[in-house]
This record gives sequence, C-alpha cells and structure tokens, in this order.
Amino acid sequence: MQTNSVQAPPANSFSVSSRSRGRSARRHVVLILVGLVMLYPLLWMVSSSFKPEEQIFSDPSIIPSDVTLENYSLGWRALQVPFSTFYLNSFIVVAACIVGNLVACSLAGFAFARLRFPLRNLWFAVMLGTLMLPTHVTLIPQYILFSEIGWLNTFMPLIVPKLLATDAFFIFLMVQFIRSLPTELDEAARLDGCGFFGIYWRIILPLTTPALATTAIFTFIWTWNDFLTPLIYLANPEMYTVPLGLRAFMDAESGSSWGALFAMSVLSLGPIFGFFIAAQKYLVRGMATTGLK
Repeated sequence: MQTNSVQAPPANSFSVSSRSRGRSARRHVVLILVGLVMLYPLLWMVSSSFKPEEQIFSDPSIIPSDVTLENYSLGWRALQVPFSTFYLNSFIVVAACIVGNLVACSLAGFAFARLRFPLRNLWFAVMLGTLMLPTHVTLIPQYILFSEIGWLNTFMPLIVPKLLATDAFFIFLMVQFIRSLPTELDEAARLDGCGFFGIYWRIILPLTTPALATTAIFTFIWTWNDFLTPLIYLANPEMYTVPLGLRAFMDAESGSSWGALFAMSVLSLGPIFGFFIAAQKYLVRGMATTGLK
C-alpha cells in the first residue's frame, strides 16, 4: 500500500517571498514619505487657515493649538467686494469656457479626423505647431485687438477665444479619440441619410464622452487657476475672478491678511477637487483611449 506524502515547499521559497514583501514594504514607505513631503504645503495652508493670525508663523505645527473660524468669516467680507462675487465671476467664466471648448474643439477635431479637404495635413501640422508657441508671444497683439474692439474690463477676452478652438491640445485630443472610432459607423449613417453634421451630432459626439469629459476637466482647472489673463483684461474689482481676489489680500503698503488669505485659498480649492472627483473616471478613460497614456 502506497501512501501519498505531501512535500513541503523548499525553504528558499519562503526567503524569496519574504524578501519580495520586504521590498514592497520599503517602496510603500518611501512613497508615503514622498507623498507627505509633497502634501505638506497644502496641509500647512489648511492648518494655518484655522489658526489665529499671530500663530500662523510662530507655531509651525500642523495641528493648531487654538482652532478658530474667524479667518473664514473675515476673508469672506474683508475686501470691498464680497468673495462670493469672485466665486460667481469665476463660475461664469469657467462655464462659458467649458462650453466653448467642448463645441469648438469637438467640431475642429471631427473635421481633421473625418473630413477630406485640401491641405488638411498642413493645417493640422500648423495647429499642432501652435502648441509650441508661448502665450506671451500673442499677448500684446491680442490686447491691442481687444482694446480696439472695446472688450477691456469685460469677460469677452476670456471667453470668446474658447469659441474659436484656440486650444490645440484639446483639438489633438479629439482627433486622436475620433480616429479610434470605426469609420463603418459613418458609412452606416450616410446610408441612413445623415450628412456631415448629422454624423457629428448623432454618431461621433455621443461616443466621445470620455474625451469631452477630459476636455471639460482640464478646461475647468486651467481656467479656474488662470491668473495672468484676468489680470491683464479686468480692472474693476467687481469683475475679478478668484485668483485676482486672492491677490487682493496681499497689500504691500498696509500689510497682508495671511489668515484670511489662507482661508479663502482653501475654499478656492474646493470646486477643483469636487469637479475632479466627480469626473475622474471619465478622465482616466479619455486619457487611456486617446493615445496619451
């Protein structure tokens, strides 16, 4: 009668497994430490927003010893214009820029990806070449143009360029995504009587949701954080966006209200985090399916 004996795994397998676990643990510890170093400025700002003004720079600890909400109430009404006005202005500009980029860039991307017109490749190369053109090169000509039109101290210089598909990055994003869609869908739509706009509206646009979401997220973040463009074109404090409103807390002559500045800075990050978390699954899908991964 034969008995089946279970052989014990070799001893070196345990050592290899323990070494791999040790390396994995060390990597995680290093990543956590690096992450804490990167997050320290943000954590310090959040902590300072709850500290009294005199303890912000004298108390370096992350956890405040005295917690107060006075900075938030003071920052909301410290300026001549309530901070809610800056929020409203930023939301108006951001919403208009998102709509402009979604419509204009998707139309331009559809044209480059699906339509056949003379010198298409040349114009596409010129469009990509604008990605390497610094913004400051066109700053003065644009300012002169908008000044002649009479658009200074209005939201028009911030919004109208988005309606003209001036963001080449988003056009390239749309082109890459639309090229990944099978052309058989276009041919089937033509057999059903759709023209070019019908194919764009009924076939292409519903399938480009991930790319549209990616465009909306980046447009929101870049427009919300934009400081230079509103600084150039907006002079009336009632027209200021959030970045200009935060800059108003720093006065070189009468001093800076650091507690209120940090409190309003924390509040200004809320919409960005909320919008990103709500649409992050579309962002990952869009980046993975447009060749930008």
